[in-house]
Amino acid sequence: MKKNKISKNWVNKQRRDIYVRQSKVDGYRARSAYKLIEIDEKFKIFKGGLSIIDIGAAPGSWSQYALKAAKSSKLISIDLKKMEPISNSVQIQGDFTEKKTQEEIKKNINGKVDVVMSDMAVDTTGIKNIDSIQTGELCKEAMLFAKDHMKENAYFISKIFMGRTFNEIVADGKKYFKEVKVFKPKSSRKDSKESFIICRKVR
Repeated sequence: MKKNKISKNWVNKQRRDIYVRQSKVDGYRARSAYKLIEIDEKFKIFKGGLSIIDIGAAPGSWSQYALKAAKSSKLISIDLKKMEPISNSVQIQGDFTEKKTQEEIKKNINGKVDVVMSDMAVDTTGIKNIDSIQTGELCKEAMLFAKDHMKENAYFISKIFMGRTFNEIVADGKKYFKEVKVFKPKSSRKDSKESFIICRKVR
């Protein structure tokens, strides 16, 4: 009964969500596209001819927007789950935190890249401190990869949760990059602890 009630509440929440409805109109696979759109509107990241890595890409809405906004760009998307194909992109199914997956990414990039973006998050437990720590570790893993494979003026974008690891991640960002900002899009749900860290200019 409790599970059915939670499922019904989720369905009702989705129906009321303007970003869910708009994503169907605009052809995006998930409402998360609008978070990246807001990030791009604020920081002016995507333009033509970029090389982009999208980590934790499924179902693919960030990849969809990035390729739409940055025409003639090369994009590699990585996720544990199999994704529906997206034109003009390379898709890798695997665990980003495993060395063999990162080696597969490296085989598909030609030198340094312009954007590394990560919307990775663990399956939530409902215990916010644990969720924050585990998602924070994914962010740190993506950041370490990004700093070694990005051009000097490239952008790193990643989901982070407010919590115990927040200050540590921001400090790491400042250690590796000259510019570090934290931004919460309006399209992030009000009850969500998520924000996004945007880093630029590798040290």
